[in-house]
Amino acid sequence: MTSESEQLPAAVRRERILSRVSENGFVRVADLSREFGVSEVTVRSDLDAIERESPIDRVHGGAVLRGSPSRREEPFESALTTAALDKRLIGTAAARLVQSGMSVILDVGTTPAAVAAALLARDDLDDLVVVTSSLTTALALEPAIPRFTVVVTGGTLRPLQHSLVAPFATKVLDELRVDVAFIGGTGVHPQGGVTNVNLAETEVKRAMLLAADRAVVVADASKLGRIDLGRIGRLDEFRTLVTAGADAATQESFARAGVEVISV
Repeated sequence: MTSESEQLPAAVRRERILSRVSENGFVRVADLSREFGVSEVTVRSDLDAIERESPIDRVHGGAVLRGSPSRREEPFESALTTAALDKRLIGTAAARLVQSGMSVILDVGTTPAAVAAALLARDDLDDLVVVTSSLTTALALEPAIPRFTVVVTGGTLRPLQHSLVAPFATKVLDELRVDVAFIGGTGVHPQGGVTNVNLAETEVKRAMLLAADRAVVVADASKLGRIDLGRIGRLDEFRTLVTAGADAATQESFARAGVEVISV
């Protein structure tokens, strides 16, 4: 890291940090530290100073624009009715990427659950190994046994998503190398990458990404252009985005960022 004495004056740096918050609605301490070549301690000090005079709120790991839309996580059952048709279409399109004999990771959430439903509906699939941290998905796939082998990661039960998180949630994933992982998130952004509001879920999603030869992000249009607290991965760590309801300009922005876009 370059010496902090060689960096921008604090007033200029803070003005640029405020601009980042205003543009994106959220900034991370770690990202700002790398961008401006200063320590995370300095960034936290900057954010504290900005908060005293500007409409931002400090949160764990960064800061958000005061008055920005809520990033609270929706319970699984409530999310089932949100963009339900788009999620079914995404699930069907994503399931077409799977062939017999493959190994697959399915993330938690209603969109990956739609992928699970589409896989279950495919009578042509055989000898499929599905790894999931979602109890809902594991039970939904039970009728496909023995055509499918269903592996549950283990971990600590998180009721909101009926998911398994730390401690112990990533131990199985650390020992696997699968063909493809279907991963959801609450934010998908050309520059900000794939993000999620809940940090416990984010840690498991990141392990899923690292365990796969091919990573596919599945997200309806309401998730596109958003950046949330926990970073799952850069966009270029994902090969494909499967989405629905996105306009042509949004699709093009993701294609320019280097990801294959399948829009249904």
